[in-house]
Parts: sequence; C-alpha cells; structure tokens
Amino acid sequence: MRRYVLTGAPGAGKTSILRCLAEHGYEVVEEAATTVIARAQAQGEDEPWTRASFVDEVVDLQRQRQLGASAAGPVQVFDRSPFCTHALANHLGMPVSRALTAEIERITAEEIYERQVLFIRNLGFCEPTRARRISFQESLVFEKIHEQSYRAFGFELIDIPAGDVADRVAAITAVIARPGS
Repeated sequence: MRRYVLTGAPGAGKTSILRCLAEHGYEVVEEAATTVIARAQAQGEDEPWTRASFVDEVVDLQRQRQLGASAAGPVQVFDRSPFCTHALANHLGMPVSRALTAEIERITAEEIYERQVLFIRNLGFCEPTRARRISFQESLVFEKIHEQSYRAFGFELIDIPAGDVADRVAAITAVIARPGS
C-alpha cells in the first residue's frame, strides 16, 4: 500500500483536487482539522483552534482515519498528515505535544507515508470560510511553515503549481500511478 500526503496552504484547492482523485478511483482520506473545527463550532465553540487540546484532537482523528482507511487499492491519498499538524502547532504558537511527537515517531518508524509529498501551491488568493479564518498573506506564511516542516522531516516535495483542477490532478496522477514510486 502506497500512502501519499497531499498538503499545501489553506485555500490552495486541495479539496477540489481530492474530489477529482476520488472520482478517478483513488482512495482519499479526509483532513482531520476541518472536522475537529466543524464539530466544535456545531457545539457553539467559535475558535476551537485556540484551545490547548486542539492539536491533540486533530492528531487523534488523523490516527483513527489512517488506521481505519481501507486497503481497497494500491494507493491512498491523505488530505494532510501529522506533519501538517506539526506545522499547524508551530503556526499557532503551540508546543508540539507528546501525542503529536508520539504519532510522528509511530508513522516514521512504520513508514506509513511515501517520502514524496504532493505539495499544492497557492492559487494567489485565499477565500475565508467559517473554519478557515486566515488572510492570503497569513496563508503564505503557513505554506512556508508546511514546506519547512516537511523538509525538516526528510520528505521530498513534489510541487503541484497553481492551475486548473484537471491539470493539477493529471500532475498528481503521473506521480501516484507509477508502480513503486
């Protein structure tokens, strides 16, 4: 089983790309942070990312989703990973928790993810949502933190430049469809 991480700046178009990959028959595993935020906001908590337990809740859901993902095909594509959560903790000015450190150690030791990471570049804008309250300038800073985090953990970033969804999906498919890549 080859597991690829798809990551990048908030608002870079990851969700649209992942939907297309799913339509092409690839197993896609959803991002955890957005779900954690949506659940908390549904219960009346406006900014759950400010809570000390937020990062650990994201880590826990990421682990559940990674372990629960079916092995139906030869490739899975993950919308973010615990390395993204590491970048998020840094971006939020939060300490890297024991749970996050342990999860990074587990997925590294078990070689869960391919060393090539699909890095979706920003589109030149970032539309805010209820869960994504970040300016375009802030998203560029966050993009850089993601890049630095993945490189620090020894990953090779495969740049997927801004463009239309079909071109981006084709670029990704060229990487993930290769046997043994």
